[in-house]
Amino acid sequence: MMTITAHPKTTLPEAASGKTMKRVVILGATSGIALEVQRQLAHEGRELLLVARSSERLAELQADLSVRGAQQVFTYAADLASVQQHASIFDFARRTFPDFDTVLLAYGSMHDQKESEMSVDVLLEELQVNFVSATALLTLFAADLERRRTGCLAAITSVAGDRGRRSNYVYGSTKGALSLFLQGLRSRLHPAGVRVITIKPGPVQTPMTDHLPNAARFADPQQVARDIVRALERRGPDVLYTPKIWRYVMAAVEHIPEGIFKRLPF
Repeated sequence: MMTITAHPKTTLPEAASGKTMKRVVILGATSGIALEVQRQLAHEGRELLLVARSSERLAELQADLSVRGAQQVFTYAADLASVQQHASIFDFARRTFPDFDTVLLAYGSMHDQKESEMSVDVLLEELQVNFVSATALLTLFAADLERRRTGCLAAITSVAGDRGRRSNYVYGSTKGALSLFLQGLRSRLHPAGVRVITIKPGPVQTPMTDHLPNAARFADPQQVARDIVRALERRGPDVLYTPKIWRYVMAAVEHIPEGIFKRLPF
């Protein structure tokens, strides 16, 4: 593993900035959506701790975000899907980036549905990355924010988790399970004043979706990132659909009777 620390810049007092969000941990910093979120946070002068697997990509990100205006950029290279590495990730955050106030979980995996149907190993890997490792890591950071009675946890799930469809029910079930976990975590942390945001994007133009049909019509990641940054700054809503139209689309989808829904060819 390799860690890199940027030289700190002069920071504005919190009261002058008018923001509650100052020090942001991003878990899965090289994902398509996270890249756009980080650029916008850097432009606003936030302090960042980026965690991802590739030390080379992290070094490039650190240099880029520092130029874009980030006050500080720390990086830590680790495999987020490996629960065995989570303690070292969390320890690094507590030692090097104390008093972080915002945590965004932004990594995930989307295997081909047919592969998941044919291989139990592929199915289990999808569950490990999208649900098991995600909930384990969130639990570590949640306990720290709960103890300090401050901050915000946010995680990117998906509209695919709102209802199981034949074309992606394995991926969708992992995201649906994560959304349910976040709902319970939100209730648990509410008395401590810690906000929990469930982020549900529709299909977004990212490397993870480039292979899908009609990918060119998917949402602009910059638009999705703007919605996410706004939610982090406002500490809400509890559930963010982005783009906003997906709240209404999924409300309609959820009300389709099962007898009809199972016959739909998607």
